[in-house]
Amino acid sequence: MTHQSDRTLRAHDRLKRYALLAGTAGMVAGVAGTAAATTRHATPVTVRVAVVANPDMQAIEKLTPTFEKQNPGIKVVYDTLNENTERQLIETDITTHANEFNAVMISNYETPIWAKNGWLSNLSSFTKTDPAYDVNDLIGPIRDSLSYKGSLYSVPFYGESSMLYYRKDLLAKAGITMPLHPTWAQVASAAQKVNTSSTAGICLRGLSGWGENLAALDTVINTYGGSWFNMKWTPQLTSKPDVAATNFYVNLVKNYGEPGASNDGFTECLNAYSQGKAAMWYDATVAAGSIAAANPTVFANTGYAYAPVGPAKIPSGWLYTWSLSIPAGTPNQQATWKYLSWATGKQSILLSGQKLGWAQIPPGSRVSTYQIPQYKKAAAAFAGITLASIQAARPTRPTLHPVPYVGVQFVDIPQFINLGTQVSQQISAAIAGRETVAQALATGQQDATTTVKQSGL
Repeated sequence: MTHQSDRTLRAHDRLKRYALLAGTAGMVAGVAGTAAATTRHATPVTVRVAVVANPDMQAIEKLTPTFEKQNPGIKVVYDTLNENTERQLIETDITTHANEFNAVMISNYETPIWAKNGWLSNLSSFTKTDPAYDVNDLIGPIRDSLSYKGSLYSVPFYGESSMLYYRKDLLAKAGITMPLHPTWAQVASAAQKVNTSSTAGICLRGLSGWGENLAALDTVINTYGGSWFNMKWTPQLTSKPDVAATNFYVNLVKNYGEPGASNDGFTECLNAYSQGKAAMWYDATVAAGSIAAANPTVFANTGYAYAPVGPAKIPSGWLYTWSLSIPAGTPNQQATWKYLSWATGKQSILLSGQKLGWAQIPPGSRVSTYQIPQYKKAAAAFAGITLASIQAARPTRPTLHPVPYVGVQFVDIPQFINLGTQVSQQISAAIAGRETVAQALATGQQDATTTVKQSGL
């Protein structure tokens, strides 16, 4: 496998090239057409897939030779990149119609928006002729979040909500009993008691990115009764609930969180927790299997709780899925669907358990996963919380008061990519101590107001 930094450099080179392509539509069409003509005559067919560098996707890469052996006419090539780079690369590839990738990893944020724009292929046309794929086995909220006008435009590699991980041994030593449904006040109190010079009380995302620190912070804002906008699309970032929630989050991670938190996202917190450098961690439910793979001792001492609630007592576990889509107009779509069907189907889930360990199979995508005896045993401590949290997520009513958008940890408008990135950078600066929370939210409020005016919301 190519070293991560090398891939990132290549990604930046492609982004520069896309910028040139975007300025000349004819060049884009010519490049895409040439690529299509070349690929049509290639033997075997190459399916190029852009994915996020997370443990679950890296696991499926290890299993891909099995797919290639079963389908000798297809060769799968991965571009594996960190989350922020992958998002930027895929957005540029899709919007310029460069079609460098046959399949792309996107989420339930992009899927309905891009499907509406005609940028994605309708996968229902493939599932109808592939009964073994069993669309009805996909978990309802996940399937619905990847659909547009009743048709499926992405298929879930895994699904997730959010929950609290905690070291049972460290909390017990401090005399702390973590309830199954904790409040954020209880979490903060526990973090203070177990925080030491070598072990952070809690690890929280501070890295900028609308899918990084905002994913966690938005759930806290929701359960404090805050929101991004009110029903009139007036930004609410400087409202009392938003300010209180953000101050709580920033102070918690600054006082009892990991050192250098402004640089930490999912991957960094996973490493810190797995290495015993954090006593608690609030993040994606999918991380349970990754902890099991990284450190069996820490895994054996880990307890699980539902996403904590704030003063408004609004359940706020997020709803998210990393999924695979086929960009509209790409060549070799039938071969690409064969790969998607395999990578997100029942057979690869079983293969993951058999080859990599039952606690580590991609969770949260299929009902049948939670009926596998080996998985039920290996994941007994967290599988129930994961499934219940996904099913209880509230994307259409994420907070105390009605809002005009759908999404727990994002806002389902195209402009959120830029707006969320801008606001996340301010939050990261506040965590790093370069500005106050008040300054960060005031700037975010201005950015949101500008976004509303320019987009006509």
